[in-house]
Amino acid sequence: MVLIKEYRVVLPITVEEYQVGQLYSVAEASKNETGGGEGIEVLKNEPYEKDGEKGQYTHKIYHLKSRVPGFVKLVAPEGSLVFHEKAWNAYPYCRTIVTNEYMKDNFEIKIETWHKPDTGSHENVHGLDKNTWKGIQVVNIDIADRRQVEDKDYKPDEDPAIFKSVKTGRGPLGPNWKKELATKTDGPKMCAYKLVTVKFKWWGLQSKVEPFIHKQEKRIFTNFHRQLFCWLDRWVELTMDDIRRMEDETQKELDELRKRGSVRGTSAADN
Repeated sequence: MVLIKEYRVVLPITVEEYQVGQLYSVAEASKNETGGGEGIEVLKNEPYEKDGEKGQYTHKIYHLKSRVPGFVKLVAPEGSLVFHEKAWNAYPYCRTIVTNEYMKDNFEIKIETWHKPDTGSHENVHGLDKNTWKGIQVVNIDIADRRQVEDKDYKPDEDPAIFKSVKTGRGPLGPNWKKELATKTDGPKMCAYKLVTVKFKWWGLQSKVEPFIHKQEKRIFTNFHRQLFCWLDRWVELTMDDIRRMEDETQKELDELRKRGSVRGTSAADN
């Protein structure tokens, strides 16, 4: 049995802008999650082309022992809490698969994302069969809704309800910003449709871990996109060439951060 949900994240930016903003924000967020022997290790970041699909392929290893739930650490052997993330970014479609070598076929998180120039009105954008789609829970994320953010994650400088972009004039986002955006015939708008499939086959833990993973995915999507919007002035004028140079620099920095110091972002106390 697997647990599947579709998360919809609406943003007041264009699909074209998001391609740069997403990559910039991933690189920055990676630094904040790395240090003290843990964090993200980039093995590959290179172009790919397969079966008519082409884009950028990345392979990362997540050393995240302090960030898994306590009930998993109790039964998981030392060294098993290392996760591999392989991603195929054929923008505007992206596919990411997270696996664990210890659990092999018993663990997988698959995230398939379509980025569309609408405000979340597209039903079954991933083209699932009718019976499968009928059982999918759709979760709408509002990046400006303070209630969707955990207290420990809240940062005033990453609050879209407060932030105003100097370079674009966008923001702050009011309580009805999504409805107002939907009624506009022009202007920047988009939705990231994220279909998340979680498989965790471990006797006695499956019913706890699958919902826990989905809760964490929602938390990640919410916090990440709040950051992405509030960092708008940092990345809106960057090109893809700028991004590739930044990724190369970030890969070297991550290696250094992982070997020394404490984690810059979340810690064991955050879980």
